[in-house]
Amino acid sequence: MDIEHKQLVQLLPLLPLLAELGRTEHITETAELLGVPQSTVSRALARASAVVGIELLVREGRGVRLTQAAKSLLPYIESALADVQAGLDTVRHESDVVRGRIAVTFQHTFGEATLPLLMSAFRSRHPSTAFELSQGARAACLDLLTAGDADFALTAPVAGPGRNLGSAALYKEPLRLVLHHRHPLAERASVRLSELRFEPFVSMGPGYGLRSLTDAIFRDAGFRPRVAFESQDSHTIRGLVSAGLGYSILPPGGLGPGPQGVLESTDLGWVEVSLESPFAFREIGIAWRERRKEPDPVRLFRELVLSEGPGLLAGLVKARSQSE
Repeated sequence: MDIEHKQLVQLLPLLPLLAELGRTEHITETAELLGVPQSTVSRALARASAVVGIELLVREGRGVRLTQAAKSLLPYIESALADVQAGLDTVRHESDVVRGRIAVTFQHTFGEATLPLLMSAFRSRHPSTAFELSQGARAACLDLLTAGDADFALTAPVAGPGRNLGSAALYKEPLRLVLHHRHPLAERASVRLSELRFEPFVSMGPGYGLRSLTDAIFRDAGFRPRVAFESQDSHTIRGLVSAGLGYSILPPGGLGPGPQGVLESTDLGWVEVSLESPFAFREIGIAWRERRKEPDPVRLFRELVLSEGPGLLAGLVKARSQSE
């Protein structure tokens, strides 16, 4: 450690005292303001002068007077203290951010990969941020958001304008036919919906985003499906299809046990087949409440999702397509 560095180390603890003494020019008043004995102030003055190598204050009666050297040094001392205070304010501000809480409501199918990917990206930068999660139908998610019980809603289709909401699309993914693995059409590369006109359909319940999308697909096909079962969960739907109780339309979820699968002995299993329809896709987006003062954790999460989310989720879509 060189001499100048040693001098700084010795002088730094004395800076607040020197700054206060420069304002009061009175040892007793300075001691009272800082809550220290007068002898501490006097000794600090002597140490500071010794470190600098120049007298900083001279006594005048019961008071003190700044020397010209001290007057030249004082602005630098005050500037250094101001910079340190600004740094402390920044650290405390960032600490508040990582201790924040973000409430996200989402449709069930986004809990397996979409939301975890976004949360993981955010937590890698703010590891102490807490997330409060709730899931349900699309309509219920948007109701929670507009009521102020959530900061974000992850839905498909993307929430439209209005209701004091902002929204943005993140990515698109195909919707596919889900068939029992022994269905006559199971080995086809693609299927027209009209080929299943008279077969039972396993549907999501009303209020779910996927229900509105499949309704649009059937309208385009020119017929209403024979709804055999309604469910609130895509896993249950796949189970019903796997048991041969109907077909369904769902986002990609991987292939079920086919003829070579471990469940073949009980004849359970499903496959996914491309659906020939211009409406066989869904667009996933995020919505948030528009408000004048947005909490920092909420703002930072929204900025990350909008800037990096599409790229992260495009990788998810690619991985799913490669697994087909």
